[in-house]
Amino acid sequence: MIAGTRAPRGARGGTKAMRLGYFTMPLHPLHRDPAQTLQEDREAIILADRLGFHDAFVGEHLTDRAENVTNSFIFLASLISETRSIKLATGTSNLTQAHPVVIAAHAAMFDHLAKGRFVFGVSVGALSSDAEALGILNEDKNRIFADTIDVILQIWARDPPYEIELPGNRWKVTTAKTYVPEIGRGVMYRPYQKPRPEIVGTVVAPYSKGVIAMGERDFHPLSANFLLPHWLPSHWANYAEGKRRAGKTPDPADWRVARTIFVADDAKTARRYALEDPASPYRFYWTQLRTKMMLAKRHVIFKLREDEDDREVTLERLLDQLVICGTPARVAERILALREQAGPFGEIVYAGMDWVDPALARRSMELMATEVMPRVNRALTPSPALPLEGGG
Repeated sequence: MIAGTRAPRGARGGTKAMRLGYFTMPLHPLHRDPAQTLQEDREAIILADRLGFHDAFVGEHLTDRAENVTNSFIFLASLISETRSIKLATGTSNLTQAHPVVIAAHAAMFDHLAKGRFVFGVSVGALSSDAEALGILNEDKNRIFADTIDVILQIWARDPPYEIELPGNRWKVTTAKTYVPEIGRGVMYRPYQKPRPEIVGTVVAPYSKGVIAMGERDFHPLSANFLLPHWLPSHWANYAEGKRRAGKTPDPADWRVARTIFVADDAKTARRYALEDPASPYRFYWTQLRTKMMLAKRHVIFKLREDEDDREVTLERLLDQLVICGTPARVAERILALREQAGPFGEIVYAGMDWVDPALARRSMELMATEVMPRVNRALTPSPALPLEGGG
């Protein structure tokens, strides 16, 4: 254990090692060339694979110039042959933006291409300009999401010709009129993983009811790096409630928590690059997120309490509360403190930034994998009991 650090909640009694994951939206300054930033984002995940990260989640948006990935399946497919062990995860596939047949077919095909190195991350898709462009701005997107995931799971569970017509569900799926089994017509892929890939849902809102449903359905939560840490316990409480409703015991290994992290060899460099430099990618990231969440009126995630005045939600607060930066020892201490505050999450997910300084960005990932995580996991591993001296 790190000197002066208490064993966090759940550390006693055989705690599993905390995994290290990666998440990128991605988010880049508007003037940068997508041809360059897409390759930069690929390099980050290739590096994560070499460093032993467990998984890499990649987000997607259709109508945001700062976010260059419009389809996470296409982007991740370019990494299958460039990586060896890291799981490639949609982060997320926005289920309101396509017919469930299209998403189910693409996800199953990707699972075969990756030979099971696939995590199916899903969400509603909250960007309002995407919704406007698709003509669904005024529709109930939570309902579309629920209908879509129900049908995807039915496609993967049923035999053709499917004949899926769930009560109250907008989607009806069948190939009965055109089904010719002798030549395989009317048949869709099932996933490579049986019975299906791990399904992960991103959780942003405090006290999210959706995370209860995740627990009930054996989907796994990823708490976004967007919200202040004092809201995190509500996610675990609701997920555990959902598992109990399903008659199952919640497993902390199923819970991922994303945070914005920068690790440097010295504290001065860490503070400058993460917090102080006007060109800091972390300042850019949180300026963008603050503006976008305020426009969407979802900025309660940045508040200490729901009725707090909006003027208290400053950039400096977000940098102070939501950026974990420092030397490896300091970052390890802060991750352990976060776990003490939030609850026993099983994976810390490192949020990727624009590479303003590629050498510092790579070094941060290296230090995170090779120095921070060993410190964290030594602190989480209970010391073996010392034998009693003397005869019995």
